[in-house]
Amino acid sequence: MSGDRREFDGIAAVVTGGASGIGLATATLLADRGARVACLDVRPEGLPEPLLGLAADVTDDAGVRAAVAAAADALGGIDVLVNNAGIGAQGTVEANSDEEWHRVLDVNVVGMARVTRAALPHLRASAHAAVVNTCSIAASAGLPQRALYSASKGAVQALTLAMAADHVREGIRVTCVNPGTVDTPWVRRLLDAADDPAGELAALQARQPTGRLVSADEVAAAIAYLASPRAGATTGTVLAVDGGMHGLRLPPAPPPT
Repeated sequence: MSGDRREFDGIAAVVTGGASGIGLATATLLADRGARVACLDVRPEGLPEPLLGLAADVTDDAGVRAAVAAAADALGGIDVLVNNAGIGAQGTVEANSDEEWHRVLDVNVVGMARVTRAALPHLRASAHAAVVNTCSIAASAGLPQRALYSASKGAVQALTLAMAADHVREGIRVTCVNPGTVDTPWVRRLLDAADDPAGELAALQARQPTGRLVSADEVAAAIAYLASPRAGATTGTVLAVDGGMHGLRLPPAPPPT
């Protein structure tokens, strides 16, 4: 058995939005490395073994509390919480209605608070407690047509740091990952709806210095690092997984010859 396979032995993890995309990649990786994993999702059906699927809508406090309690009961506690559930939004500050602002902030920000507060009693009982939030490069980079989404992710990054400060002396580490544009089903649906899907994909690839989209598996690997008992000195950390977007300023690529 490899070192990686033993890394999460004895660890119980809950992943929200765990039925697809980054959440599913993360849940699968944690399970492959020995964790017992419950995936909370509005549609948890069809998850591969040994993942446990539990229905939960992060905007429903009673439902969240019930699902977290069921996960803790089934897993024998909770050591790791991955707050990954989220939704997107497009447009400038003029584009979204009040109802959409409330909906996105309710899912992306308040939803994280609901799940975390339900999990805190279990995390306090763990010797290896960690919370990892899925944030975004949009928290720190001004992206066009992403006003509402960026506002929600900016709040997630600030919430992460505040939670890290609040709970560090309880032995609970809190961090977040800031992915760039990730090749997920949601992004593919956006591309399919664009007037020029190929052109839009090329633009998304070009704005990341690596020249490609980030993979869900790459984000999952970063989350696993932050969640690992081996990262015991890491808290209040914002880890970019964005193809260099946050810090690199490259000259324009030379024209093809």
